[in-house]
Amino acid sequence: MVTTEAPGQKIAVWDLPTRLFHWLLVALIALCWWTGEKHQYDLHLWSGVAVLSLLVFRLLWGLFGSSTARFANFVRGPAAVRAYLAGTWRGIGHSPLGALSVVALMGLVGIEVGLGLFATDEDGLLLGPLSGLVSMGASSDITEIHEKFFDVLLVFIGLHVAAVLFYWIARKQNLIGPMVTGKAALDPDIVPMRPGKWWVAVLCLVAAIAFTRWIIAGAPPFGP
Repeated sequence: MVTTEAPGQKIAVWDLPTRLFHWLLVALIALCWWTGEKHQYDLHLWSGVAVLSLLVFRLLWGLFGSSTARFANFVRGPAAVRAYLAGTWRGIGHSPLGALSVVALMGLVGIEVGLGLFATDEDGLLLGPLSGLVSMGASSDITEIHEKFFDVLLVFIGLHVAAVLFYWIARKQNLIGPMVTGKAALDPDIVPMRPGKWWVAVLCLVAAIAFTRWIIAGAPPFGP
């Protein structure tokens, strides 16, 4: 994101659905961690299902949402990454390097949630929604991978936070503020975000919830 210190030039960067997705995902991942550590497996499963709904919504919003939310507008090739590293890239929203971080984190969260769908608790009494599709032994193995893979996810989250702090301290770019307010001070010739339609966001949310419900409807999701 190209920024400027000139006052009075704040323009729209992030829409409300994108910002809500970001902060709800932060809160839900923290809740997943806490419930896992405290062995609150019932709540852990529900929070994981909520994360799945969020991810599906974000994928849909990445296709039909605002200009800065669409994957086609921020997932770029090596040339854009080189231009960004050389300081010649100009744009709004995720930088080419930041886009790689976003895609990687979403992919890792998706893998973690996917593993959780097949997991079971220590006693085999509380089952993931799709655990019935595999044997009890396979489910136990997946549960162990699910637990260990979360540590990998935490490392990448730590790197993401470190990058945000680096930009804030070393490059004087506040990336947190725009994700709260939706606006940032940018060069005056930068084209503002083109917002998505609110009813499209509602349809994406309904579709995400319906997909998640379909996933958990085929078997008793939170019990034997």
